[in-house]
Amino acid sequence: MKAKEPAFQSLAETLRYPWETPPGPNEVIELRPGVLWLRQKLPFQLNHVNIYLLADGDGWAMIDSGFGNEETIAAWTALFEGPLKNFNITRLIVTHSHPDHVGLAGWIVERFNCPLVMSQVEYLQSVYHQNRGTEERKEAQRLFFRRHGMDESLTDKLLGRGQDYLKRVSTLPASYRRISNGDEISIGTRRFKVITGGGHALDQVMLYCAADKLFLSADQVLSKISPNVSVWAVEPDQNSLGEYLASLASLTTTLPYDALVLPGHGVPFFGLKTRIKQLADHHEERCGMIAAACRESPKTSAELVPVVFYKYPLDAHQTGFAAGELIAHVNYMLNEGRLTLEPTADGVLRFRST
Repeated sequence: MKAKEPAFQSLAETLRYPWETPPGPNEVIELRPGVLWLRQKLPFQLNHVNIYLLADGDGWAMIDSGFGNEETIAAWTALFEGPLKNFNITRLIVTHSHPDHVGLAGWIVERFNCPLVMSQVEYLQSVYHQNRGTEERKEAQRLFFRRHGMDESLTDKLLGRGQDYLKRVSTLPASYRRISNGDEISIGTRRFKVITGGGHALDQVMLYCAADKLFLSADQVLSKISPNVSVWAVEPDQNSLGEYLASLASLTTTLPYDALVLPGHGVPFFGLKTRIKQLADHHEERCGMIAAACRESPKTSAELVPVVFYKYPLDAHQTGFAAGELIAHVNYMLNEGRLTLEPTADGVLRFRST
């Protein structure tokens, strides 16, 4: 079966990055009146996360909180004693459940006595991440990696340091306020439409202000890198890449080409539809690499990781992401009829091109 071509519009719009230099430590950049940009460090290869503050009456709504560690607490403390002195945080809107975004939600909410605002799925997923370290869940993850051809040594690494980042979350508030796809919310004088999408996360929140053509894209559309789109043991047959491509297709048909995009990582940019097409093409290129490799002989996901990620040095943290992303491409191609499962006697999944 031939893969369906996603409904992406091809526009010759140029990608533009008005703020090539990001804010440094203890620095805040005003992007628009009532729209502030700052960064918090991450202890990974992807070494930062963007935080945005939106004017909200007599205070500021914060979009995402940063990673749950002492370094980020110290950085926030310096900001609240420096350029953000006397700033009141009226609410914390967390886009999704990954620790670089929700990690300090509990700390921010306690400090400012403000509500936590999330989609229901992402709040519950955050709770799941905090309680996922049971032996039963670890065994499910072990079997998942082994079925995809990872050897015992690599599986041990993936279950150790490779998954440790998920624990870096302060205690979540016991309650939250739900926002859902299609909602409209007021933040100060601005009106935002809530858009959610799957793939990178299950129900990631994005915000669009039509009056100002301002799009807070979270990690769904990043300026210069591709967001991780993975499959994990908790839902081993998930078609996360299909969900992600469907979300991109929806964004390109509903949002204008000249919106200012504020991503979760990287720098703000113009050229939304061009960037969406680049991201879709990137994933199609990887599918082509997998199809070519599986045409020669059936392959496991473990054998396909170096085929797709041959350019990248991978530590345990990055290898976990690479494995999850590879499996997402395999599941997508199985759903599209571009791969089939090869019968095996050892229980390891092997894939052949159709």
